[in-house]
Amino acid sequence: MKKASRQPMLLGTALFLAAGTLFGCKESFLTNAAAPQGVLDAGVLSNVAGVEGNLIAAYRQVDYTTGVGGSQASAASNWIWGSVLSDDAYKGSEPSDFTQINDAERYQWTTSQVDGILNDKWRAVYEGVVRANSTLRLLKAVVRDKPTEISAADQAGIEGEATFLRAHYMFEAYKMWGKVPYLYWDDTLNIRKAPLEPPAVAAEIMKDLDLAIAKLVDAPRKGNVGRATKWTAMAYKGKLQMYLRDLTNARTTLNAVIASGTFGLEDSYDKVWTGFTAAANGKETIFAYQASANDGEPDGNNANYGERLNFPHSGSPFGCCGFHQPSQNMMNSFLTDAAGLPLIVMSPGSWNVNDAELDGAKTATMTVDPRMDWTAGRDLVPFKDWGLHDAAWIRAESNGGPYSAKKNVHEKASGAQSSVGWVNTQLNSVNIHILRYADVLLMAAEAEAAAGNLDVARGHVNKIRERAGKTAQGCGTPTDDKARAALLLVYPDCAGDTRIAVPINDPKIKWATYRVSQYAAFPTKAFADSAIRAERKIELAMEGHRFFDLKRWSNPTSGDVLITTLNCYMGIGGCAGVGGGKESTSSATLTTRRTYLATATPVAAKNMLFPIPTTQIELSKVEGAPSLVQNTGW
Repeated sequence: MKKASRQPMLLGTALFLAAGTLFGCKESFLTNAAAPQGVLDAGVLSNVAGVEGNLIAAYRQVDYTTGVGGSQASAASNWIWGSVLSDDAYKGSEPSDFTQINDAERYQWTTSQVDGILNDKWRAVYEGVVRANSTLRLLKAVVRDKPTEISAADQAGIEGEATFLRAHYMFEAYKMWGKVPYLYWDDTLNIRKAPLEPPAVAAEIMKDLDLAIAKLVDAPRKGNVGRATKWTAMAYKGKLQMYLRDLTNARTTLNAVIASGTFGLEDSYDKVWTGFTAAANGKETIFAYQASANDGEPDGNNANYGERLNFPHSGSPFGCCGFHQPSQNMMNSFLTDAAGLPLIVMSPGSWNVNDAELDGAKTATMTVDPRMDWTAGRDLVPFKDWGLHDAAWIRAESNGGPYSAKKNVHEKASGAQSSVGWVNTQLNSVNIHILRYADVLLMAAEAEAAAGNLDVARGHVNKIRERAGKTAQGCGTPTDDKARAALLLVYPDCAGDTRIAVPINDPKIKWATYRVSQYAAFPTKAFADSAIRAERKIELAMEGHRFFDLKRWSNPTSGDVLITTLNCYMGIGGCAGVGGGKESTSSATLTTRRTYLATATPVAAKNMLFPIPTTQIELSKVEGAPSLVQNTGW
């Protein structure tokens, strides 16, 4: 963000997390019984440090993966729910590991395995709500009892940040389940509270965002990048309006964010997802999980724990675990025509026919979008500054395909890798974007297209494509002798060239012809919609948005876009107009890419909402009658 110091919020001191636990879960702070050190009670925490500590604990919950009930199913990125359940990615790894995701990916959501990880997500969301409410409750108590303890400016800022966080967590619940309970600052943790209908939930989120906008100021409080500001809440409001299909008001809100000049596109795509401290929390960041490595936490739990499975496996510098692998469908989306426009837009009937592995040898004579190699690791292409991606890095290619996740992986030279923790090579301080400026521009483009302003919509898309065309993956020649030798054996011109990002026409690039051009016109609204949706798929690939985009583009009752796209992807339904090539098919003329998807359950209208975890329904019972009601179809 502009005008902000580069000092991020510190996440994870023992006092602050204990404070969040005490006030969030009503549990005592556990100490050594033989040598008690004191208790964190309301008396200890009823001061400015206690309130600020509770607020930090509420922020920490954004990536809830190490607490009770935490798992990668509650990762900040939503990589399971937003990417693996879409056409972005496969679960990856091998069938016998984290088997709960196998059933989720095949849309068999009523199994006990999926129910368990849905419960993880539910608990994570409501733990976040409770921590935010605990902060608000404690703030009110301190202001009442010690009126001079907290300045008026900090009172407003704390209230605004905590209310924004409650809105974020409730939005996660809303987009997953729709009809859910809404907890307020004066609610205790009431698991039997009756749910609100989805429109009412959305209305309460909107109230929270409006309050946050009124309380917060332009710059992050205390100069800590990562804290919510007025414009963070405003951008989030625009996102909620897009989910509500209120494109008229979304256009107004998003245009205000754009006009504020608070955010902007990074000048190079490699600076969006990075471990380099100098590029973290840059002008594109609106709201992100602030990962922290080597901060004194002995197990590395404040690092990018939610992504720790999503690294290349044994044989790579990371050692584990090969999850969240880009799909063939996703990789084909990066192919362009000779002019540099996406085949997914320009050749809608044939863009996805390629079944062959897109390694560096195959794409050496093809035109591709350079974002392919900022998003995915593929053979015979440099992997940041770690050397050539290699088939040996893939855990089980027959299950997850030949590609690796890349955005969440740090650069070796960044020093972002954790020095502690289980498989510390998988832990780093790469921030996880929940909302970034490119997302705002593309939502604004949708809203402008809906208003008939096709040239304005095209301008937003072209800004993103202009940035995409500036840099590509370079040699990134590694310092490791073995990795360097392997790279130079294939690409001897890379000798001495350690640049990770280079101009897309750099002569040392031998593994692809990178080409991105801008649209000369959006001749019709239908074309504009196609181009904007394709740009979201390419620009935000593997960032946990795709399933929810398909959902919000669908008729809320029929789920038409979600159903058509994903059934075609899985080889279950017809693909008229979608463009051949399915991940699993019985057709003699098409290759089966992922055989396990042959047993997938067809996507239906009920998949517009996830089933509410059965544990939560049981816990909601009052005299045998549940307060929570299962979503339709489940």
